Amino acid sequence: MGENHQSINGDGPQKKQVFFFDIDNCLYPKSAKVHDLMADLIDKYFVNHLSLPWDEAVRLHQEYYQNYGLAIEGLVRHHQIDPLEYNAKVDDALPLEGVIKPNQELKDLLADIDRSKVKLWLFTNAYVNHAKRVVRLLELENVFDGITYCDYSTMPLVCKPHSEAFAKAMKEAGVENVEDCFFVDDNYNNCKKAQEIGWTTAHLVEEGVTVPRTPASKHQIRHLQELREIFPQFFKSKQRNW
Repeated sequence: MGENHQSINGDGPQKKQVFFFDIDNCLYPKSAKVHDLMADLIDKYFVNHLSLPWDEAVRLHQEYYQNYGLAIEGLVRHHQIDPLEYNAKVDDALPLEGVIKPNQELKDLLADIDRSKVKLWLFTNAYVNHAKRVVRLLELENVFDGITYCDYSTMPLVCKPHSEAFAKAMKEAGVENVEDCFFVDDNYNNCKKAQEIGWTTAHLVEEGVTVPRTPASKHQIRHLQELREIFPQFFKSKQRNW
């Protein structure tokens, strides 16, 4: 997998449509509870570095997440914390081994996508360390053409659902027209923004997760396998095999 805008083979941008995949709670299920592990570490970071009581740390964490898309953006804006030090204490400290596991069904789904028609690209709000670690644990290192991530080493932070993040992803993936962008994410606000700017978007709402009253985007799915039915033009086999 290439870093940032580099393709997997070091080739320049190709004029293909691009399918952008979120990583966390998208390529692996929410039931892995990685989000819960991360939330706990973030809350502890707020407590330790801002000298807050637990309840206030939890409240401020949620406020920053809602306002900015990432808790770390609020920390950088208002508390001048070092984002790479934060990353070491939170994302890189997550005990993911044994929690995130390869999924053969997902591997088969991605392998069935016709790569002569579409480029596969990762699009995450995580830093590159965490993103590559998750993809390695899923055994998908050689599947995607590249990755757009939130670069914690560069200010200001650019993350979903801000328009700048989607523009950055398009530039790095080598796609110029929003009509050529396809996207799946579990986050409501990310999908809503993608739909607004013209990306063809599927909001992943897993079984057991409450369906939003107002859909985030044109497509809403319960399982990644439903991408076969929504975007049949990208798959080599047409049969429903799940």
